[in-house]
Amino acid sequence: EVQLVESGGGLVQAGGSLRLSCAKSGFYFDDYTIGWFRQAPGKEREGVSCIMRDGSPSYSDSVKGRFTISSDNAKNTVYLQIDGLKPEDTAVYYCAASEGHYCSTIFEIDYLYWGQGTQVTVSS
Repeated sequence: EVQLVESGGGLVQAGGSLRLSCAKSGFYFDDYTIGWFRQAPGKEREGVSCIMRDGSPSYSDSVKGRFTISSDNAKNTVYLQIDGLKPEDTAVYYCAASEGHYCSTIFEIDYLYWGQGTQVTVSS
């Protein structure tokens, strides 16, 4: 069984930075690929980043250059560092876990475990 809890969201000004955390628990804590998603009001849920079990990161074109995903296995935590925040980054951010091995071949439906989300609001 896997449980995910996001934290680190909040209200920040444009241009600022934020680090989101995804705390993972479960017997096979290191057997999952972790993805970050976000959903803004009136928008479809968007996959923004993914990290493989070997630590290899992937990013969507829309966030590449500003977002950095990393993991700390000792703390059972995956992080999403967001720099240069923009108002359009405002969304609920979710982390999710998949048994898939490669980020490039995992679809949203393949993520079986989801956190409750953390709200990120960026003011102008």
